[in-house]
Amino acid sequence: MKNLEGSSPSTQRVSVLGQADVNRAITRIAHEIIERNRGLEGVVIIGLQRGGVWLADRLVAAINHIEGESAHPLVTGYLDVSLFRDDISLRPVTPLSVTDIPIDLDGSKVVLVDDVLFTGRTVRAALDALNQYGRPASVQLAVMIDRGHRELPIRPDYVGKNLPTGRDEDVHVTSEAVTLERRVTQ
Repeated sequence: MKNLEGSSPSTQRVSVLGQADVNRAITRIAHEIIERNRGLEGVVIIGLQRGGVWLADRLVAAINHIEGESAHPLVTGYLDVSLFRDDISLRPVTPLSVTDIPIDLDGSKVVLVDDVLFTGRTVRAALDALNQYGRPASVQLAVMIDRGHRELPIRPDYVGKNLPTGRDEDVHVTSEAVTLERRVTQ
């Protein structure tokens, strides 16, 4: 981890993963998804709005690169869980994002994708939201970063990096890097 320039005096930004590390993690998770599901038949990749969308798209591209696009066409969707959160009164209401799940999920092997797993509340909301789209045979969870601090009994199936953090720290994940922002007290 290294300090990044541009940090304000009250915060410290630390680089956790660079672009090459993010790419390797995506490739590894893609291989794990293929292996665990014994191929791609029935697999549906669903990115959670907002942070999971780019990661889901990158995972689909990596899986298609590994398996070839003609093997079993991957179904991809996007899910906004804003209205299903149990902490909606504690958080600012954000404008709704696109939900696009193009098929009925009955019998599918759904892989939910998000950038950071923290308390587990977003994933719980996603599980509630999925009920509108059918009854999957299984639901798996892929995340780039697992921070710990779970408030619910939710555990990811695929993890790019386990990153123990403090509750007052922020993790920022992009396709180029993962950074940790710490508040510095003087």
